[in-house]
Amino acid sequence: MTEALLYYLIGINVVAFMVYGIDKVKARKSKWRISEATLLMLAIVGGSIGAWLGMKVWHHKTLHKKFKYGLPLILMAQIALFIWIYSK
Repeated sequence: MTEALLYYLIGINVVAFMVYGIDKVKARKSKWRISEATLLMLAIVGGSIGAWLGMKVWHHKTLHKKFKYGLPLILMAQIALFIWIYSK
C-alpha cells in the first residue's frame, strides 16, 4: 500500500468518526443536521471503519436500517476489494 493511500485512509476514517459525533451532538440539540447521504458517502469513499466506529461509540443511527446493515456491508465490500487487489 502506498504511503499516500495509507494517510488518506487514516484521515478519512478520522473525519468520518468525528462527523458522526458532530451529527449526534447536533441531533441532541435539535440543530441543523448532516445529511444521511453525506454520512454514508464518507463510508463509501473509504471511511467505513471510522463511520462504523462512530455509529457504535456515539450510538448514532443504530436503528436506521441503511446504517445498521449498510455500513457493515460497505466495510465488508471494502475489505474484500482490498484483499482482492493485494492478493494479485
